[in-house]
Amino acid sequence: MTTETNSPAALLARVPLFDELSAPDLDRIARVAVPRSLPRGVRVFHEGDRSDACYIVRSGDLRVTREHPDGRAIALATLGEGDFFGELAMFDGGTRSASVETLTDCELIGLPATDVRRVVAENGELAAKLITALTRRLRETNERVTRQSFQTVPSRVAGVLTQLISEEVSGPGHEQVTVRMTQADLAQLAGTSRESVSRFLATLERAGVVRVGRGRVTVLEPRRLGAYIF
Repeated sequence: MTTETNSPAALLARVPLFDELSAPDLDRIARVAVPRSLPRGVRVFHEGDRSDACYIVRSGDLRVTREHPDGRAIALATLGEGDFFGELAMFDGGTRSASVETLTDCELIGLPATDVRRVVAENGELAAKLITALTRRLRETNERVTRQSFQTVPSRVAGVLTQLISEEVSGPGHEQVTVRMTQADLAQLAGTSRESVSRFLATLERAGVVRVGRGRVTVLEPRRLGAYIF
């Protein structure tokens, strides 16, 4: 049974993008919201698909990727609770500019394009927050593309591990952190091959910086990763 605290309107109110909307506006969006439950390892949509909705992450983690003609995939962003995605093509009428896949079991809220466009047009505060969020995402994408273009493979992989560690823990003082991700996933985030990641992780393991396991990398001395980032 749906309670007041986990109703669609209450869930939307906890998302930063919508937290300043009035109760009537939240109710209007909530009435058209479509909940979706997806298991780990599936695509929410593919690059080039027709766009008719955007999504809010209720729980779980997802990855945004673009595919090169040679079959390689480049990771553009990772998404978590409270993030939204799929809004670009929805607003410009184009097709999906990237693919989104689940990294864990996920609960999403789907919002039809026509309803979101109407609410944005009627609410200047929401439009301003949407622009700010899109600008922040563009900056993050530019930083990642720059890193992948100019840094060496070890530097990129060490940078990705450092970023993942920062997302797992808050504050200094952590001596050991386990990142639950395959080497193929790390390669995608770093914009390189799995073989290159494997070679660099072997170097780090010999140096006592990490311990590599099946589907995970335990960083034993996070501070030492900085020596490989340049």
